Amino acid sequence: MEGAPQNAPLVAPGTAAPGPVAEAVRRLDTLEGREPLLLEHILEAFGETAFLPVLIVLALIVVSPLSGIPLLPTAMGTIIALVSLQMLAGRPRIWLPAVIRRRRLSGARLRAAMPRLRRFAGWLDHSARDRMRLLVSPPLDALPKAACAAAGAAMPFLELVPFSSSILGVAVALFATALLTRDGLLAVAATAMMGLAALVPLALYGNVIRAVVAG
Repeated sequence: MEGAPQNAPLVAPGTAAPGPVAEAVRRLDTLEGREPLLLEHILEAFGETAFLPVLIVLALIVVSPLSGIPLLPTAMGTIIALVSLQMLAGRPRIWLPAVIRRRRLSGARLRAAMPRLRRFAGWLDHSARDRMRLLVSPPLDALPKAACAAAGAAMPFLELVPFSSSILGVAVALFATALLTRDGLLAVAATAMMGLAALVPLALYGNVIRAVVAG
């Protein structure tokens, strides 16, 4: 199952249910006091069948100030690629090696990042709706899943390029939300973000590249 986290909370009568991205952030919020906070704790909070919510959380971590931790975008990108490839292959559960599951995150930094993550989650939930469903339904849904894998695989190579990893994180969050809410327009926006991420290193280092080519 790619969608909702296991053990989804009951909503009191008359209370509006949180959107899927806000619910993912709410579950992440429950872990902010854990020290050390391990990636394994995040998987346990969502369940190993909740591919899309886990992808959203991993992407939000890359977008957040947590990405300032050295090599964290590389680690998150690798995990995003692995989770996306397993989703693309139709695996029923997320599998990650023990060395990755034991990856440490900072609970204190997560706590500091939560206000920004809540705002971004609120914007995503407000923007997402069922439209252009064809783009995120089988067989075309394989394309955004493959794009998430490509974005994750690119993050280790772009960690030293300012903004690139964060832009790719936004793209993955948009793709995962698009698949979760059947919003093809968000998938189009995510594709544009990937194009922007590719342009950033070219714009920053274009002169260097031209000088090397010119020899």
